[in-house]
Amino acid sequence: MNHTSHASHTPHVHDQAEILDLDAEVLAEHTAAITARLPVRADPRHIVDLGCGTGTGTFALLARFPGAQVTAVDASAAHLERLRVRARALGLADRVRTVAADLDAEWPDLDAEWPDLGRPGLGRPELVWASASLHHLADPDRTLRTVHALLAPGGLFAVVEPAGFPRFLPADAPRERPGLEDRCHAALAHHHAGHLPHRGADWGPRLTAAGFTVEDDRTIAVHVDGSGTDGSANEAVGRYALSSLERLRANAAHALTAEDRAALDALLDTGGPRSILRRPDLAVRTERTVWAARRA
Repeated sequence: MNHTSHASHTPHVHDQAEILDLDAEVLAEHTAAITARLPVRADPRHIVDLGCGTGTGTFALLARFPGAQVTAVDASAAHLERLRVRARALGLADRVRTVAADLDAEWPDLDAEWPDLGRPGLGRPELVWASASLHHLADPDRTLRTVHALLAPGGLFAVVEPAGFPRFLPADAPRERPGLEDRCHAALAHHHAGHLPHRGADWGPRLTAAGFTVEDDRTIAVHVDGSGTDGSANEAVGRYALSSLERLRANAAHALTAEDRAALDALLDTGGPRSILRRPDLAVRTERTVWAARRA
């Protein structure tokens, strides 16, 4: 899954980096499936990952297109450093350059020389990827027009957006406050309505208005079981649920009842008997919509 200049919208950069890394780990198969179905006409040589976060899309695209090099763009220096460290660890540093930029401000010259790698620019990208990032921008339509001008003729713009915050608990959980997660999501949606007005947008018409031809528009249901075949809890899913619900609490607690806050805190108490890390009935449930748009 992001991730973008959205890092500038929250002070919890390290917490956000952790949840982005967990998102990459838990949803790796789904991300790989999305990249596998991109309607590219030929394997791209140069890819731009807009709002790369800690590199979920960057590394999926490097794996999908082994002959490509990726320019990874994000507003967070901490996220970009984390991405570079991982690229070095995987032996991929020569295929990645990072660019710090706020996409709502002045855009960088993405066709310029790669100063950190000591090589010339790669020319116009044949593929631009933006995952869970456009809805964080103040003026995403400006970004769509800029990407259209940036792409090589015939190039592809892939937009991936989540349907909303993922869900983890069964509907009747926790036992003392059934439906807690639904109420938390309703409170979060109210919060986002004022802070992220483009969340949940239909990007198809907006891509068309920017000059693109939308060639694919599909919604993918995501379900990752949180228990192993032996009934034990999936550690990564548990940590992902914990980090996600901690962020949810930070943004939505003010709209919850005292009883709901207490039940949520019991789930988030990692040392307590009702800790979410102890639950074998977790599952990651969400949807992601993919738009693949061509520059004619």
